Amino acid sequence: MKKNISIAFLSLISLPLIAQSTSTSLDEKADSFFKPIVSVLDKILFWDPFAAVGVDLGTKVPIIIIWLIFGAVFFTFYFKFINFRGFKHAIQLVTGVFDKEDHEGEISHFQAIATACASTVGLGNIAGVAVAISLGGPGATFWLIVAGLLGMTSKFTECTLGVKYRKINADNTVSGGPMYYLRDGLAKKGLKKTGAILAVIFAVFATIGAFGIGNMFQSNQVVAQAVVTFPFLVEYKIWIGLLIAFFVGIVIIGGIKGIANVNDKLFPIMAILYIVSCLVIIGVNYTHLGETVVLIFKGAFTPDAAKGGFVGVMIMGFRRAAFSNEAGIGSAAIAHSTVKTQKPVTEGFVSLLEPFIDTVVICTMTAFVIIITGLYTNPDNLAGTQLTSAAFSTVSSWFPYLMLPIIFLFAYTTIISWSYYGVKSFDFLVGNFTEKHIGKRIYATRIYQIFFLIFTMLGSVLSLNSVVDFSDMLVLSMAVPNIIGLLILAPEVKQELNEYLIWIKTQTPNKKVKTQK
Repeated sequence: MKKNISIAFLSLISLPLIAQSTSTSLDEKADSFFKPIVSVLDKILFWDPFAAVGVDLGTKVPIIIIWLIFGAVFFTFYFKFINFRGFKHAIQLVTGVFDKEDHEGEISHFQAIATACASTVGLGNIAGVAVAISLGGPGATFWLIVAGLLGMTSKFTECTLGVKYRKINADNTVSGGPMYYLRDGLAKKGLKKTGAILAVIFAVFATIGAFGIGNMFQSNQVVAQAVVTFPFLVEYKIWIGLLIAFFVGIVIIGGIKGIANVNDKLFPIMAILYIVSCLVIIGVNYTHLGETVVLIFKGAFTPDAAKGGFVGVMIMGFRRAAFSNEAGIGSAAIAHSTVKTQKPVTEGFVSLLEPFIDTVVICTMTAFVIIITGLYTNPDNLAGTQLTSAAFSTVSSWFPYLMLPIIFLFAYTTIISWSYYGVKSFDFLVGNFTEKHIGKRIYATRIYQIFFLIFTMLGSVLSLNSVVDFSDMLVLSMAVPNIIGLLILAPEVKQELNEYLIWIKTQTPNKKVKTQK
């Protein structure tokens, strides 16, 4: 194994020289290859059913966003607003109040949510929110928050099932996520072929999608911010990409335990650092706080027609939330399935906190910073991260320098988390011939990880364009098979929930809560 690792890193070191000299041609080839595919996917995922029947709502209403909203609203009512009822218990579980050392699994509740949050709390919270505010106005913030609250129940459903149908491998590692509850859960319902097909579709989307949203986009934006902050680095972009790939590589080789051990330390640091920075900006501009709140509510219900009207602003908020917290996408269930627990529904409770932290707290903080500083009108037509950075610089010229390490941490934790999602999805696809051969499975995993690291590095020099559009669409596509499975299996989750609420009353909380490890 050490030999394979050495070869991987030697390959990475030699690639920058090749990539730097051919980045333009690679851009053109990648764009020409993916552009027609993106065009087809766009017509499917962003098809507007209202426009198709002649109803003009003033803006495009993508079918995939309708699907995600439908799932979130259905689960919220079906589970009787468990997103609010279960919030307190979720915090108890994360802090280890009901933890037991002999529970089956690989990581703690805290590590599971840290890893899942690390994958969703990324540059989308900085760049994506800026885009949403620029296009949808301040009112998009309100619908962003609503979408985050509703998305909590989608996460509850998929993460409960992720643990229930997880698989303990021969080497005591855990495999779980939508591909397993789609295959095995639907098979129990007499839908064996349907479940198998949906599981494979999901795994293919996740395996390939991880290469764009999970690594290339992240490294690309880190390098972009580094060059803006320190212009002399423009000649060293590929080497920055190599450095990112190196630090990712030394973590992901350790599997979920290695990833979780890093995320449970880095995620709290980066989240607190960013939130405090936002609070400083808001504090300096506190006299405009009331005006900001008015702009958000007024824009949410009486928006400018130029923004697409009421529906346009609402769709912009929901769309940004979908990209940000991935509720209904199913990706987080892969990480949550590895948790140490006796009852699957406990991780459903824990996962409630994820959209709340990601969207209701962090995304909202970004929105407030942009609105309260007056840059929501984006007079200079700045791109995502640049607009947020400009908002920070209104208080002090050195704030953009603080943004660089924050952006790096956001991107880094997202990359290592998505590497795991990609690996486990790939492992599911090749599982038929590696089932009885742990060595072969590890070898296949290493090959995938090497390619993941290579694409992480290439993301630093490629302009991406259609590549990232393709990846984003694949990630959104994961919601199609996932929500179909969630709707069919929802009664099982309700039964698990009802039984758990009775059982938990008989349990005695730990008198002394230990620090999560």
